[in-house]
Amino acid sequence: MFKITSKETLSAGVHLFKVKAAEIVKKHKAGQFVILRLHEKGERIPISVADVDHDTGELLLLVQEVGKTSEEMGTLREGDSLLDVVGPLGQPTQLPDNATTVCIGGGIGMAPIHCIAKALHKMGNKVISIVGSRTKELLTFQEELKAISDELIITTDDGSFGRKGFVTDALLALIEKGEKIDEVFAIGPVPMMRAVCRLTQGYGIRTTVSLNPIMVDGTGMCGACRVTIGGETKFVCVDGPEFDGHKVDFDELTKRLKMYIDQERISREKFVSEHPVTCGCEVKSGT
Repeated sequence: MFKITSKETLSAGVHLFKVKAAEIVKKHKAGQFVILRLHEKGERIPISVADVDHDTGELLLLVQEVGKTSEEMGTLREGDSLLDVVGPLGQPTQLPDNATTVCIGGGIGMAPIHCIAKALHKMGNKVISIVGSRTKELLTFQEELKAISDELIITTDDGSFGRKGFVTDALLALIEKGEKIDEVFAIGPVPMMRAVCRLTQGYGIRTTVSLNPIMVDGTGMCGACRVTIGGETKFVCVDGPEFDGHKVDFDELTKRLKMYIDQERISREKFVSEHPVTCGCEVKSGT
């Protein structure tokens, strides 16, 4: 059992958990993820790691309620436990040295991009962070990214905070002002990562994206997480989750992510109807 040592609700349906997992923390490197299961009848879901605390042996996990299991996890409180947390899984980020890097996080992607930006900063790279969300209330990890970035640019679709527009607008502005960028790291919704890759490809800027397709076992046995990278089939759980964004078949990835959308909706609706509960937590906006 893995104890939840703290839980903070950042906005509606978005929760920040600290989970005791000392052995995983010891081995975790930036870019890797975990797969967790809430209870014996629960499904396995992949979760990116936002940060680790080596002193306390805690994982920092940002979870957004988008389906049955994530919504069920939203009902858990400090002191509750998760049945399984498996990891660290996947390949660590290939960190450059003495480079100018841009770390782009969209939505929940702001959590794992923080972990990568922190590692890049520790290596002595120049780190420019760009984060974006629909509204101010959905922004996370602003202060944490500011502390490890040479520059932090915030965008919101509605202009409620920071620069109005998309992360790609901010990235283009950097390029046009003459910033010499060696590599871009982008994590977020598939359309966002695809848009970033389209932009950087035109300028010949190496771009790494982190993929999160349908995933089951996390060890490469089931093949559910297969994606096409440069015309070759790869398994995200063991070959990734990070790949050269200019080689990703985003059309195929988008279709695969929609394969079980009806079943996911039915499962979530059934859970909500059977468990009409609320988390009862204080909401901390704009964190």
